[in-house]
Amino acid sequence: MKIRLNGKECITEAKTISELLEENNIKVEFVAVELNKKILKRTEFDTVKINEGDSVEVVIFVGGG
Repeated sequence: MKIRLNGKECITEAKTISELLEENNIKVEFVAVELNKKILKRTEFDTVKINEGDSVEVVIFVGGG
């Protein structure tokens, strides 16, 4: 299905946020996810479904000093 991931159109087989992150090799522990302008809790990643045309923004946290 077609979605927008971080502003770019992409095609995915993922059905949940967790599957989408795994498909893109993104570790769940270090991200915040917004689905259609709603920030999701990490506990929702396994249950929230992705639909055709959805917009997903993933912010990856990087440590530094």
